[in-house]
Amino acid sequence: MPEKVLVYSRFPKALMLRIGERYELLDAAGKPPAQVFGADQLADIRAMITAGGTPLGADMMDMMPKLGAIVCYGTGYDGVDLAAAAKRKITLGHSPGANASSVADIAVTLMLAAIRRLPVADNYVRSGDWAAAKPSPMMRPQAGMRGRKVGVYGMGEIGRKIAARVASFETEVGYFSRSRHDVPYQYFPSLEALTEWCSVLMIAVRAGGDTHHIVNADILRKLGKDGYVVNIARGSVIDQPALIAALSEQTIAGAGLDVYAKEPHAPDALSAFPNVVLSPHIGGHTLESHVAMQDCVMANLAAYFAGKALPYEVRGA
Repeated sequence: MPEKVLVYSRFPKALMLRIGERYELLDAAGKPPAQVFGADQLADIRAMITAGGTPLGADMMDMMPKLGAIVCYGTGYDGVDLAAAAKRKITLGHSPGANASSVADIAVTLMLAAIRRLPVADNYVRSGDWAAAKPSPMMRPQAGMRGRKVGVYGMGEIGRKIAARVASFETEVGYFSRSRHDVPYQYFPSLEALTEWCSVLMIAVRAGGDTHHIVNADILRKLGKDGYVVNIARGSVIDQPALIAALSEQTIAGAGLDVYAKEPHAPDALSAFPNVVLSPHIGGHTLESHVAMQDCVMANLAAYFAGKALPYEVRGA
């Protein structure tokens, strides 16, 4: 009999096919598990799969007294109550670096699209304004990438890949993280110092209590009227109302966002800015990334059910 695994977050069924070939999946489809499964079914659950950003607290863990492993599909685990998991001796696993290349790619895509105003240019062609030689203030020449100073906030696997990519655009690259790394980029002692130096701020830091709304009105003010902010980390890192205010007041030049304070993100003030490029949290949404994340999930589950340490265990969080 295959081991039973609860699928806690809402995932497209296609993403669970490979995992379902090895385990009996109890898919809650994003609903509270108690609404879908009986207490007797949940009582037998020893392992579960979740998306890292989905809130998972002590009350939910208590519904599964045999729960011993929470496996996050993806790098993040900010939705998991770490203290509650530790208290219950529940092991936490994730998929570190599995989608790093894809997320770095979308970060650079958003940066270029915002700076070169590609959505505006696309509409200029589609609307017929270009063919009609209709003037557009938004189509005036903008400063390009050569010589720009790009600051990377967070120098983990994704941050490193972002830095390597943007360096190829003839830019200067600097970074700030909790510690120095052996990388060929200028280190700054604080986020404030990095932001004052750069004209593009790439946010690639892990979400948590210490980074909640850390990119606030003051940081955006330091970025300046020619500055752009790109966020592919978590929406919680940016104070979204402060970002909207900065865009409205032209405190900054624009933004590229793949993550939001609330997801899915409904059209709001952000949607109205032509200098903001939006994507629906698709940074890691590529075929190769999903295969890599599934490999990590299955390796973690296999190790747990075999009584071994998780190969991709979250440590020191």
